[in-house]
Amino acid sequence: MASLPSHALRRASVSPISSTCASNQVRHASLLKRPHRPYTFTQLITLSDGSTYTQRTTSPAPIYKSTKDTRNHPLWQPSMASLKNVEEDEAGRLRAFRERFGRGWDVEGGEEGAEGEAEQEDTMMDLISGFKGVQVKPEQMKGHTAKGNKY
Repeated sequence: MASLPSHALRRASVSPISSTCASNQVRHASLLKRPHRPYTFTQLITLSDGSTYTQRTTSPAPIYKSTKDTRNHPLWQPSMASLKNVEEDEAGRLRAFRERFGRGWDVEGGEEGAEGEAEQEDTMMDLISGFKGVQVKPEQMKGHTAKGNKY
């Protein structure tokens, strides 16, 4: 039987890293934060035709009533006659625009307005070229005098 070599006969191994350096270079796993997952509520959604369904959402409102959805929008229901040519004037903005600028911007009146506009330009040029100057009397001027302005 062969005996194990004694400590005196054992060769010393040469290691490039000493035992003290190896213990200092241990790298632990980096901390990975888990993604933020917000709390979701169960919400009852009521469509414009009265149908309902539930959905998980981050909105805390328990009931949501939809005013514009797939049941009453012409993009989703192009064959419904009740949805065609309907102008929704929310807050009177369309009426205020028409009072200020007229109906020349409307889609239906666009072609008719273009023909009438050319005629109107001709008559306007006739008016400008026929302008000879208007004599304004001093009593017609409001707040000003023709000669000797006091201000």
